[in-house]
Amino acid sequence: MTETKLAAVVMAGGLGTRMRSQVPKHFHELLGRRMVDWVLEAGRVSGAEPLVVVASPSGRDEFAAEDVTVAVQEQPLGTGDAVRSARAALAGFDGDVLVLSGDTPLLTGELLAELVAAHRDGGADATILSTEPPDPRLYGRIVRGSDGSVLRIAEGTDASEQERAIREINTSIYVFRAAVLWPALERLQPKNVQGELYLTDAIEILVGDGAKVLVHLAADWRQGDGVNTRAELAQAGAVLRDRINERHMLDGVTIVDPRTTWIDPTVEIEPDVVVHPFTILRGATRIAGGAEIGPNTVAIDTHVGRRAVVGPFCYLRPGTVLGESSKAGTFVEIKNSRIGDRTKVPHLSYVGDAEIGSDTNIGAGAITANFPHEPGQPKGRTTIGSNVRTGVHNSFVAPLEVGDGAWIAAGSVITEDVPADALGIARTRQENKEGYAARRRER
Repeated sequence: MTETKLAAVVMAGGLGTRMRSQVPKHFHELLGRRMVDWVLEAGRVSGAEPLVVVASPSGRDEFAAEDVTVAVQEQPLGTGDAVRSARAALAGFDGDVLVLSGDTPLLTGELLAELVAAHRDGGADATILSTEPPDPRLYGRIVRGSDGSVLRIAEGTDASEQERAIREINTSIYVFRAAVLWPALERLQPKNVQGELYLTDAIEILVGDGAKVLVHLAADWRQGDGVNTRAELAQAGAVLRDRINERHMLDGVTIVDPRTTWIDPTVEIEPDVVVHPFTILRGATRIAGGAEIGPNTVAIDTHVGRRAVVGPFCYLRPGTVLGESSKAGTFVEIKNSRIGDRTKVPHLSYVGDAEIGSDTNIGAGAITANFPHEPGQPKGRTTIGSNVRTGVHNSFVAPLEVGDGAWIAAGSVITEDVPADALGIARTRQENKEGYAARRRER
């Protein structure tokens, strides 16, 4: 028996005026991903292929580098017109079509798989994903007959007072057989208050034709909850944060205060890592087992080695690699640098575009001055060897190299290479002016 194919159409063409932003609603970020990217990921996990994104003319280029097909809704004529815009992209497709809303970032691929399974097990022509949230707001209500069968969806703005009392709402997430979807969309009429083509009217058309329409009620109402305001965006972000943190904790990571810890879904953390409060881990960051991070630490696209200690008040920028048992301490910033095993940058230092060997200690107030000497030139790189001891308040003006075992005197501005096992001194000799302060007071 041939397996039924599954495609997905993601509606992401709306402007989202209630966000009060020049950025379209679907492109606002949550934990390192745009809102629509969370929906696309759910579609991928469900097994849908191809993925078709319906975008506005101004948003078509936002998906150029992704594994999706873009269909353009030339004018904002409603959800029915949005899905209809994807027809050409799915020409010849004869399977089931998931219709997803790009503003539901809490949706999971597992729930979509449940929805598709219920649709196919029930032999349905269309299946609606519904929820029963505490506050139905203006979401469309599922109107049923006396036998429980679906009659239609009453949009919140057009629903009667009796219909608004219904608790079960439409999430704008569906599965349709492609063979019935496209003809139903062609029959849509703008008969609502907004004068738009509603996708929900396709359900009433199919019911009137005698098609089998089912409803799958989600156990977790939040998965179908749409984001329309900045407040709702923050609420969705908190739910995603909690999901991610719980997954890491169940996998053996200690997160001291999950409510103040924000971890992108792309971050990898091994067991026995401790993450302290007010820590943010972003991008392609990887934390090896036994490391300790925070509090008040930010790490972006960083690799932290086993048993390394980071923070508090530390900023690790992209390209940072911390070796095993190394330390990046209080008020330390590191960028595009490799710190060797057991090497310590304990406090109050900036290390950028540098290579530091193993078992080295960088004194407080160290700065790698990596800015190019001439405009348009690449930044210089600083290389500091293994078993090096630097003093407090050292500056290293790149490009330069400090050899293994060298020492750097406190307060030195190093502008030339320091050989291995040498002492580098680059500071003005101290001179005391006897009686200077007394003479000033007399004047």
